[in-house]
Amino acid sequence: MTDNNSFIQTVKIDEIPWHRLTTAYGRATDFPEYLRILSELKDIKAMEEAGELLAINISHQSTLWHSTPFALIFLVRIFKDALIKRQSNSIADYLAKELLELFVEVAEAVNDGNMLEHAEPLPHFLDLLKEEYLWSEVYDEEADELRYEDDNVFPDDLFYSFYYYSKEVLLTCKPLLSGLEYEDAGVLCGLL
Repeated sequence: MTDNNSFIQTVKIDEIPWHRLTTAYGRATDFPEYLRILSELKDIKAMEEAGELLAINISHQSTLWHSTPFALIFLVRIFKDALIKRQSNSIADYLAKELLELFVEVAEAVNDGNMLEHAEPLPHFLDLLKEEYLWSEVYDEEADELRYEDDNVFPDDLFYSFYYYSKEVLLTCKPLLSGLEYEDAGVLCGLL
């Protein structure tokens, strides 16, 4: 198992500095709570809200964010659990379909990004958490807005790594896709 695969398989949710990772609309501070709600497979209304908030924040108009590959690690784990429970839990079945739809959207963004000229990715998934790439410890909306005005807000290798490592995470669920009766399973398999 490579270091990257080991990281994907073993990292724990509390080992990610969510409050220092960017999303389409701010920071990923609330991601652990959204992921917890999804993993419970109980309250469909709460799951829909949490899932929507995650979806719009990790992929927006084919742009992926610093939080995207990390969120995908846990979403793929939730997807795998939902597949196991889908026969006896209609909420799990529903969530598996919704996650597949999100995975397709992310895979399409990755493929679009790969068609453009891009930098090499950072050598290790864990490199995305180097101090130099993390945002300030204390959230300051004004400071974050000013940082976005910097021409090099995300160095090229870091930015491409959002895409590269998102695909690496999605590839871990590829073996589960064959034989699934969900339409998006075939679509995702084709994109990976």
